[in-house]
Amino acid sequence: MNETLDEQSRLSLVRYRLERADETIVEAKLLAGDGHYNATMNRLYYACFYATLALLVANGIATASHAGVKTMLGLHFVSKGLLDKEHGKTFSRLFEIRHTGDYDDFVYCDKEMTDEYTPKAEAFISRIKELLEDNNRRTRIFPWLTSTGHARLHKQMY
Repeated sequence: MNETLDEQSRLSLVRYRLERADETIVEAKLLAGDGHYNATMNRLYYACFYATLALLVANGIATASHAGVKTMLGLHFVSKGLLDKEHGKTFSRLFEIRHTGDYDDFVYCDKEMTDEYTPKAEAFISRIKELLEDNNRRTRIFPWLTSTGHARLHKQMY
């Protein structure tokens, strides 16, 4: 996403990406419940990807590819200690799994893998929301994002 956004468009896009992250986690759980583990891992990656896009857009950081999103997350948030290395590893590993699953043959994910990465993806998204809330406390740029926790954010968005 390289275009310059006006403030209202940027706010709308951040909100939309967070909504997509939440919806996609729900999709992942439904797919896992039906035994579709490759699709589950794909959706876990995309849930984290959408949350990361929200964070990048909120901070005025443009990217043009999935690899660019991963790089900018590492450069601006993991390397500066704003996002811990475990969260960075989670995103990187989900990126690899999604890429391998989409482009390589004979790739199989299993229940054990989805059971491991579902809570990691949820924690990643939760931390992204915390970073956005912290940023909002300083800037008050997102009026719908409050410091009382992202559970309220979720209620306000739906």
